[in-house]
Amino acid sequence: MTDSPLTIFQVAGRAMSAQLVRMNTTASNLANAGGIASSADAAYKTIKPVFRTQYDNATGLATVNVERIVTAGEEPTKRYDPTNPMADENGDIWESAVDETRELVDMMETARSYQNNVEVMQTAKSLILDTLKLGR
Repeated sequence: MTDSPLTIFQVAGRAMSAQLVRMNTTASNLANAGGIASSADAAYKTIKPVFRTQYDNATGLATVNVERIVTAGEEPTKRYDPTNPMADENGDIWESAVDETRELVDMMETARSYQNNVEVMQTAKSLILDTLKLGR
């Protein structure tokens, strides 16, 4: 944290940045749904951001930062398919275990959170402009 207090625009902006990371990881998960690989290690694993709350003692406001991105969810599923060109010597392939329904729900939640922060910024802007008009 810097020594200067956070503004409402900085708080909402950081929250929007965090939601953008969440949206990008969700999009990556959806793009790799149904992907196959020749080994469990090479198969795509679902990724999720880990958020960390950051407090500003000067204002009492809290915001969020992305601490890291981790793999989460189920392990890839092994399936016997010897005709697949990606099959290993035993005829097995591994399918990514991306739960598309869960990812779509995450995407909708992320979009709503992002929109909420846009509305916070618009409301703060309107209040500042109305306050300035009072001084005229």
